[in-house]
Amino acid sequence: MVTEHDLPHLFAHGFLAENPKDRIGDTKPPLHLIPPAAEILEAVVMGLGARKYGPYNWRTARIRATVYISAAKRHLAQWLDGQDDDLESGVSHLAHARACLGILLDAQSLHCLNDDRPPPGMAHELIVQHTAATKERSE
Repeated sequence: MVTEHDLPHLFAHGFLAENPKDRIGDTKPPLHLIPPAAEILEAVVMGLGARKYGPYNWRTARIRATVYISAAKRHLAQWLDGQDDDLESGVSHLAHARACLGILLDAQSLHCLNDDRPPPGMAHELIVQHTAATKERSE
């Protein structure tokens, strides 16, 4: 027997009529898939940056891509080497790296990015080549 208490659960699992908004919602980016811990910690870092450099500073003055790539790589290197949190902020190096990449994505989408990357190299081809070579060696 289905009770009033069961209805929200049944609707959520598609057992009853589908809400027409669901079909439209399914075509949009699935923002609910971003892990809350990552989003919250990145927001903490963004808040620290807003206090230090001004909110949305990358939207008011163009930024250089390599500055943010270098910062993200430094945070990732420190995290990979065993230091979980940034010494200055006390927040995860991973959250700092996400913030750097988020700023790059936003600046690029708004054409506020000075794309000072070097000319294209062979990274993609080398990754493909060595991925295949690694796979062949493991078989």
